[in-house]
Amino acid sequence: QVQLVESGGGLVQAGGSLRLSCAASGSIFSINAMAWYRQAPGKQRELVAAILSGGRTNYADFVKGRFTISRDNAWNTLYLQMNSLKPEDTAVYYCNAKNLVKNVVLNEYWGQGTQVTVSS
Repeated sequence: QVQLVESGGGLVQAGGSLRLSCAASGSIFSINAMAWYRQAPGKQRELVAAILSGGRTNYADFVKGRFTISRDNAWNTLYLQMNSLKPEDTAVYYCNAKNLVKNVVLNEYWGQGTQVTVSS
C-alpha cells in the first residue's frame, strides 16, 4: 500500500502562483509513475500532469507553459509548481501514484486532495 498526502493548496489571486506537494509513504518502491489530477465542481476528474521513470513528463494542454511537475529521486515527494494561475484552475487537486508494468496499471493510489481556489 502507498499513502499519499497533498499540501500547498489555498486561495490565490489570478496571475499568482502556488506549489503543491505530495508526500508518499508505504510501499513506494513499487511506484514508477506519479501524476496530478484535478476535479472542478460538476466536472470529471482530469489529468493535469504526469511524470514517469526516467523523468519523462506529460502535461495537459491547458497547463502547458504554466505548470511544472517534478519529484525527488526516490518517489518520496511529488511537486506541482503552478504559475500564472487562472480562475478556471480552481479545483481540488489530487496526487496519484501508479505501479505500471508495460503500460498496464497494476496498482493505483490517490491522495485525499487539496483545494486550489483562484480569484479573479
